[in-house]
Amino acid sequence: MNERLRPPRRVVADRVTLAHGGGGKAMRDLIEDVFTSVFAPPGMEDQARLMHPSLLEPGAQLAFTTDSFVVSPMEFPGGDIGTIAVCGTVNDLAVGGARPLWLSAAFIIEEGVEIATLRRIARSMQTAAEAAGVRIVTGDTKVVGRGSGDGVFVTTAGVGVIPPGRDLMAGNVRPGDVAIVNGVLGDHGAAILAARGDMALTTDVISDCRPLNLLMEAVLAAAPDLRCARDATRGGLASALNEIADAAGVGVVIAETDLPLRAEVKGVCEILGLDPLYLANEGTLVLFVPPEQAEAALAAMQGTAAGVGACIIGQATAAHPGTVVMKTVFGGGRIVDMLVGEQLPRIC
Repeated sequence: MNERLRPPRRVVADRVTLAHGGGGKAMRDLIEDVFTSVFAPPGMEDQARLMHPSLLEPGAQLAFTTDSFVVSPMEFPGGDIGTIAVCGTVNDLAVGGARPLWLSAAFIIEEGVEIATLRRIARSMQTAAEAAGVRIVTGDTKVVGRGSGDGVFVTTAGVGVIPPGRDLMAGNVRPGDVAIVNGVLGDHGAAILAARGDMALTTDVISDCRPLNLLMEAVLAAAPDLRCARDATRGGLASALNEIADAAGVGVVIAETDLPLRAEVKGVCEILGLDPLYLANEGTLVLFVPPEQAEAALAAMQGTAAGVGACIIGQATAAHPGTVVMKTVFGGGRIVDMLVGEQLPRIC
């Protein structure tokens, strides 16, 4: 029977077994029923064959990134490992000025994981991909024995195109440039911490996991001289700002009173002795623009769903190059260094 006309295979088991990674009928059933029926990649070959008009534009550059996701728990308020896998890869492309187009997805699945869990993860990935306007076009599955993994790990790779003339790099930041974030800080880290249940914390905070490529396109249209952007994932805002300051050889000054933080996130941090500046985010970025384009960039961000809470938090300075300083509510200054160690493992 023609492959395209054959009815899709169905998984009959309730949980993943080693046979689902053995290369035979059980594996084919799992792939077709749980994954390709949702992602609808072009064909069933071992590679995706891709073409897009933007690749033919003179001066266009191909952008490529990859990332692995091991978040615990796999499902949490505001998303799951599938949502993070798509959004994290899309955002890595977007903050570099690329327009994300295609993703791959590889799964390492522990024996015993419920098939229903895999279905939810796959649906979450497809929902996030549709929101970002990208396609999941190829992938892989592997099954490891019980106790050899921890549920599901996902590795994604992303391909996009950087249009001619775009050059977003941290080294482009100059003294006087304005720092803007698109929303509240620390929601993802706080949501994961509460979902683990280790500290008996209860909070209504949900992860900020979301794609940021549409926001980036809006900002670039309004502020074409955008210097650079960073998504504030592991290490939080503090690490992102330090990376930029170090690469550009500038100092960065931020104001504590301007940082957008929920009272619930502040409360969680106070109880556990954490610093919200280092909490991970999965849908929050910081960018730098020339001062004359700051208001246009801010308005463009606030006009998108992912940037409603955008605000200016500080600026680059020629003073103390390579160092980030926060003006505290008491009028003093505090050095905000890179994160040392791991504040919260298995966050993404």
